[in-house]
Amino acid sequence: MSIFKGCATALVTPFDETGVDFYSFERFLDFQLENGIDALVVLGTTGESATMTEEEKIRTADFAIKHVRGRVPVIVGTGSNNTREVVRYSRIIESLGADALLVVTPFYNKCTQNGLIEHYLTVADAVKTPIVCYNVPTRTGVNILPETFRTIAGHKNICAIKEASGNIEQISETIRLSQGLAEVISGDDGLTVPSMCMGATGVISVASNVFPSFVREMTALALKGDFDNASKMQLKLNPLVKGLFCEVNPIPVKYALSKLGYIKNILRLPLTPVTKADSDKIDTLINDFIN
Repeated sequence: MSIFKGCATALVTPFDETGVDFYSFERFLDFQLENGIDALVVLGTTGESATMTEEEKIRTADFAIKHVRGRVPVIVGTGSNNTREVVRYSRIIESLGADALLVVTPFYNKCTQNGLIEHYLTVADAVKTPIVCYNVPTRTGVNILPETFRTIAGHKNICAIKEASGNIEQISETIRLSQGLAEVISGDDGLTVPSMCMGATGVISVASNVFPSFVREMTALALKGDFDNASKMQLKLNPLVKGLFCEVNPIPVKYALSKLGYIKNILRLPLTPVTKADSDKIDTLINDFIN
C-alpha cells in the first residue's frame, strides 16, 4: 500500500507563550495545501513532539486531521521507546482518523535488531492504520538494518520506512531488499533525488516547510524519471538544506519560518533560538535561493 508519493512536509509545531498556536498552525496548513504538498507529517522530530504533553499532541493531531479534511494524507508521529505506550497512543491517534502512523525506532534503550522486529510487529498487530517506520540513528542510537526492514516489511500494516540514516549504501540496500513489500522514503533533504534515482518514492522533508512547491516539483520530476532536471533542483536546494541543519533541527527552520512571517520563533527547552551568526547565514541562503 502507498500512503503518498512525492513530498510530505515534516511540519513544525507553532507555539505561542501559552501553548500550541493553532491560529498560526491553521494558516501554515493552508500554506502547505495551497502549494500542492503531497502529504503532511504532524508531531515528528521537526514538530518538537518530545516536549509536548499528550493532551497537546492529541489536540494538534486532531486539529490537523480535521482541517485537512482528507485533501492529502496526514501522517502522525506516535513512536517512543516503550512498546506498550506506542500501542496505546497509536490507537488513540488511529481513532482520530490519521492516514498513517510514523513510528520512530525506540531510543535510549538501544534494543537489538531482533528487538526492533518485535517492537514493530507488536505495534503493527495492534492497529489497522498503516505504519511508516522511521530510521534516524543519529538521534536514537538504533539503526534499522536493511535485512531487518525486509523482515518487518512483510507485515500488512507496515507500508514504508522513512530512511534518515544518511548512508546511501544502506538506503540503496534497503530499497533493493524491500521491493514489492514496502516503500522507502527519503528522510534526508540532501539525499532525496539520489534516493529516488534508486527507487525511493519521495521524501519527508524539512525544507518543504519553507519552500513546499519547490520540493514537491523536484520529487514530481524524479517520479516521472526526469532525473536531469530533478538533479538540477537538488543541487540548487542543497545549500539551503545545509543552512536549515546548521543547528539542531528544528531550530533553523523555525527561525526561517518566523522571518517569513508564518510562525513565532518559539522553541521549547532544551532547544534554544538560533545564534546571530547562523541566523545571518540562513537569511543569506534564503535570499540567494529566492533570487
